[in-house]
Amino acid sequence: MTPQPERTTTPEQAPAVAIVPAAGRGERLGFGVPKALVPVRGTALLTHAVRGLLDAGCVRHVVVAAPPTEVEGTADLLRAAGLAADVVPGGADRTDSVRRALRHVVETVPDARVVLVHDAARAFTPPEVIRSVVAAVAAGAPAVVPVLPMADTVKEVDPAGTVLATPDRAALRVVQTPQGFDTATLTRAYAEAGDSATDDAGLVEKIGVPVATVPGHHCAMKITTPFDLAIAEFILSAGATS
Repeated sequence: MTPQPERTTTPEQAPAVAIVPAAGRGERLGFGVPKALVPVRGTALLTHAVRGLLDAGCVRHVVVAAPPTEVEGTADLLRAAGLAADVVPGGADRTDSVRRALRHVVETVPDARVVLVHDAARAFTPPEVIRSVVAAVAAGAPAVVPVLPMADTVKEVDPAGTVLATPDRAALRVVQTPQGFDTATLTRAYAEAGDSATDDAGLVEKIGVPVATVPGHHCAMKITTPFDLAIAEFILSAGATS
């Protein structure tokens, strides 16, 4: 019998479900509202982020983890923008928020094969990055992150601020979102690895699963400070994400 070639799945055949943790307070931005609700050119970061996910053409469902007191308001915000998304109460931190949203995904979309976790603060991630992540998971990678080369020199320092070492930046990468996962892999990581990681891919690494990379994009920057917000305003006005 002639061996059959291994079949792969395209993003269109296995559309992703995206989780957006959006319960952060965003105090450094100084708006007095959760970070995800901070406006960029009159529209909340969360709205930009959810629209970007859905417009990429490979995301069929979005679950937002909002501050518990803002669930209704967040749902109304997205509904008014014409965006379909489930909004669930977030947790005390990002990890807990993702865990709650992932539980909702498993319960409501049991056939979901690809799960993305995307920061609302990376609201202007270009669609080609989203599609690349989904395509890599659909092709068989259990975990995928978009990355950029490290431009700056990085120093390892001790608690007193004394330099201990200078890592070779050629082997370092800046990690962005969305991070993509086989649903079973991410579920297992949250069940087994606990909370000791700064991102979801870190939890997957802790259970011994390899994490692949795809090229990221400078427009997928994380908006954390007023300076970042000013750059985001320029990016949007210049149409640099299209």
